[in-house]
Amino acid sequence: MELEELFDYCSSKSYATSGFPFNENLLTFQVGGKIFAMIAVHFWEQGNKNIILKCPPELALALRDEYVDITHGYTMNKKHWNTIYLRGRFTLEQIKEWVDLSYDLVYDSLISKELNKMDKLSL
Repeated sequence: MELEELFDYCSSKSYATSGFPFNENLLTFQVGGKIFAMIAVHFWEQGNKNIILKCPPELALALRDEYVDITHGYTMNKKHWNTIYLRGRFTLEQIKEWVDLSYDLVYDSLISKELNKMDKLSL
């Protein structure tokens, strides 16, 4: 999966926004002001393609045990975040599934006040 395709997929999620809130190298995708995905653009430019995604703790550990290209979330809470290195070992469907899971975890954690605010902004 290339950066543009990953950007388009993350951006296609309902109410998703993207930006560089920390620095010009760290692209984040958010829903309701909470991050569900991060991409270090300078790493992609160097050929080190990866994405950081939220994951339930038990599944995060299981994926790290199963795949050498999945590690704890770089600079994030290692219990809840995974870094997925995109070196051609994962299918497009797997990557999309993990993005969807991360998005759903964050979206489902939003309180009704945040959801109502997003609904009003989309009108």
